[in-house]
Amino acid sequence: MPDAPNPPHPILSAYYRSESDRVTFVRSLFDGTARYYDRINAIFSLGTGRWYRRHMLGVAGLKAGHRLIDVATGTGLVAREAERIAGKGNVIGLDMSPGMLAECRRRTSIDVIQADAQRLPVANASMDMLSMGYALRHVHDLGATFGAFLNVLKPGGNLIILEIGRARSKRVQAALRVYLGRVVPFLSGVTASAESRTLMTYYWDTIEECVAPENILAALRQAGFSNVRKQTHFGVFHAYLASRPINTTAFNHHHVNA
Repeated sequence: MPDAPNPPHPILSAYYRSESDRVTFVRSLFDGTARYYDRINAIFSLGTGRWYRRHMLGVAGLKAGHRLIDVATGTGLVAREAERIAGKGNVIGLDMSPGMLAECRRRTSIDVIQADAQRLPVANASMDMLSMGYALRHVHDLGATFGAFLNVLKPGGNLIILEIGRARSKRVQAALRVYLGRVVPFLSGVTASAESRTLMTYYWDTIEECVAPENILAALRQAGFSNVRKQTHFGVFHAYLASRPINTTAFNHHHVNA
């Protein structure tokens, strides 16, 4: 029998009632806020922005000439920095939201694909790196997702997942709750749209409900990744880093190629 799903957070009944409803809700939310997303990101990124994304891609091992797929690329915020390092033609962006991909096409020159994170329509062992920026909370199953990630990486290829998580310090977490839970949704509603306010309210709720970093690290190891580790900056910005072992072959039964 297949393993039970390992979701990044439980069903959030204030927004949807079932897993199928979640997919529809999230896609609609991102489609409706795509044209405002870069503006919203500038508000909630707490000044990390471009330099942090580019720095962490370098830490993860991205170099000129590498092939990278950016999963849940959105408007291409991570992909743009990856292209500056890897070079034009070496970055693919993937997202389930047509609205986000339309904005990505408008803002970047990268190739884009509409697809689900658990079903990556690229060849096995074809990518030097896979990145995901602030979207792990939107997948259905950590195990299936990480299995798909492992399979598309070349042996020795690297993974980087950027996330915001709960702070260990109660004082920092309280400040984060005020800023991301109240201030950012308010500013997003004022400067962008009412739907943008919903997006950021939902985003905070997924942070509050997301599984602990230890669960994510364990799921990466269970999927077959090696050198699994986490770097944390400012107490809340997590970078999950891992590699596909050099001496393994693709094995995860969840993966489906197009």
